[in-house]
Amino acid sequence: MTTIITNKALPIYSLIFIFTFLVSCKDTKKVNNDHLVFRYNEHKNIGSLDPAFAKDNADIWAIHQLFNGLVHMDDSLHVKPSIAKNWTLSDNGLSYNFVLKNNVYFHKHKLFGKDSTRLVTASDFEYSFNRLLDKNIASSGQWIFNKVNTFKAINDTIFNITLKQPFPAFLGLLTMKYCSVVPKEITEYYGSDFRSNPIGTGPFKFKRWEENIKLVFRKNENYFETSKDGQKLPHLEAVAITFLPDKQSEFMQFIQGNLDFLNSLDASYQDEILTTNGELRDKYINIININRGPYLNTEYLAFYMDSDLNEIQSKQIREAINYGFDRKKMMTYLRNGIGIAANGGFIPKGLPGYNANIGYTYQPVKAKKLIAEYKAQNNNRTPEVTITTTSNYLNFCEYIQRELIKIGLNIKVDVIPASTLKEGKANGKLDLFRASWVADYPDAQNYLSLFYSENFAPNGPNYTHFSNTDFDKWYNQAFNTTEASERTKLYTKMDSLVIKNAPIVPLYYDEVIRFTQKNVIGLGNNPINLLELKHVKKQ
Repeated sequence: MTTIITNKALPIYSLIFIFTFLVSCKDTKKVNNDHLVFRYNEHKNIGSLDPAFAKDNADIWAIHQLFNGLVHMDDSLHVKPSIAKNWTLSDNGLSYNFVLKNNVYFHKHKLFGKDSTRLVTASDFEYSFNRLLDKNIASSGQWIFNKVNTFKAINDTIFNITLKQPFPAFLGLLTMKYCSVVPKEITEYYGSDFRSNPIGTGPFKFKRWEENIKLVFRKNENYFETSKDGQKLPHLEAVAITFLPDKQSEFMQFIQGNLDFLNSLDASYQDEILTTNGELRDKYINIININRGPYLNTEYLAFYMDSDLNEIQSKQIREAINYGFDRKKMMTYLRNGIGIAANGGFIPKGLPGYNANIGYTYQPVKAKKLIAEYKAQNNNRTPEVTITTTSNYLNFCEYIQRELIKIGLNIKVDVIPASTLKEGKANGKLDLFRASWVADYPDAQNYLSLFYSENFAPNGPNYTHFSNTDFDKWYNQAFNTTEASERTKLYTKMDSLVIKNAPIVPLYYDEVIRFTQKNVIGLGNNPINLLELKHVKKQ
């Protein structure tokens, strides 16, 4: 049962955090004009401001304001220059030469000596990448270099990366915050405390962090990028992040104008702010703006294909579950129309390889027939399957449960903590579980890696233990296919094969939904849901 907290009965910790938040905002206004400070909230504390540990979205958003890499991803998922002004790729697709800009400086720090800063050189990237591979650092981003043979600074301005095999999606990997440049003299001075003493090159610089209370960044006056009309970036003077844990409290603060941005849709307020068609209700149209677009996140149910349970081994049961509920109806009533019903494959809308017509549609008659055939063939009149989920997705699983009972399949729903589910799916302890996959990098190969046989969990992301020789052959073939259109055809072909074998039940492709105050301009939207603040202005 989901408990909804109203503003009439806020828990004491929420009141404490609201008080702290208001004091924090007042403190920020003492330093800056309010229209130059961008304020947003995180529901949990940020773990680290060190890009070597940029794994969670909350950390990535903050780190993105402080650091740059060789390249970055624009809102259309195109790889663009950042600290590198250009690059070349060898004819065999293995060797990249990046030429660095000559005007990128680290944030000021006394350890840099006389000038309190210095120019970024290619040797800084060599150090930063080696740091990711250092076992003593234990970065969660080591895997990025699995296909890298060597990397080295040729001179101060040229940095070379050579791959073990062609990998067309490699530039996308380099846009991840793990690959940010950090200064050796600062990281070695602070050691593990670099997490709370970050020095980068980004549009904002670290100012103050009271963990679980407030995090403040200030404008980097020496930032190297300019806007299209030649203005220095960033436009904002500061970024203030608070840590209210309660989502309804966050919503109240946003509606009252104490936050500039809201990036979530929680059950406690979704009916208050949106119609069932996903549009702003009339009372909010003149107060706030809404911006929505595709998000590279597929929500799904996964079968453990090595399960001993006969129902899981049965393709009839797996297909019946896929046919047995109306995804579009589910999205209307449970998500107010936010998200796209997954009647295609595992690759989400927004990526090359996506095909809306290779998946399952709502066919209850066909689903009933499949269940009836299974019962007759297996002499089992009461087939039963348990869906394991966390409390956040209980409403989806209960909806599916109600629909599948109508077609003759008994469904149980088991609610467990997120940490227990994570451990269970990695170690094959769950027969059917709810999961999601958010793109690490914007290429369909990242999604298809979940079905490659050499990636069996716990040593890889293949949590279903799906295995197919044709799929593996095409998966490896895609690495050596440099022509984008041919690679896209391979991706769709692999996705179609997976769906045909039904090791998963795609539920929906998520959408990025952003609410902003009317005076916020320049905050775009992108399919990887990255918070880009350098172009933002407040009127």
